Amino acid sequence: MIKVLKLQKAVIAIILGVISMVVYLLMREQKEDVAMYFLEAAGVLFILGALMFLYPILFAKKDGNGAVQLNSDIAPDAPDPDSNSAEQIRP
Repeated sequence: MIKVLKLQKAVIAIILGVISMVVYLLMREQKEDVAMYFLEAAGVLFILGALMFLYPILFAKKDGNGAVQLNSDIAPDAPDPDSNSAEQIRP
């Protein structure tokens, strides 16, 4: 399964990037010299967040047919627990 923790880290990085961008905009209005560093930090955080979003997709496990297995906890040959066949629904 795509790891939730890696995606949570990516979301946190994006949120920190947005906060850093807001700080940059506020400091730019006051003509502060350190405002540029916040803009650079925001860019780095956006790039890191984007790479963390892509990491689980790029390094997902592939089976023999080349298909990606998104949930590694379930065996590929196991029946789908969400699907209900017509025989199971009828009494």
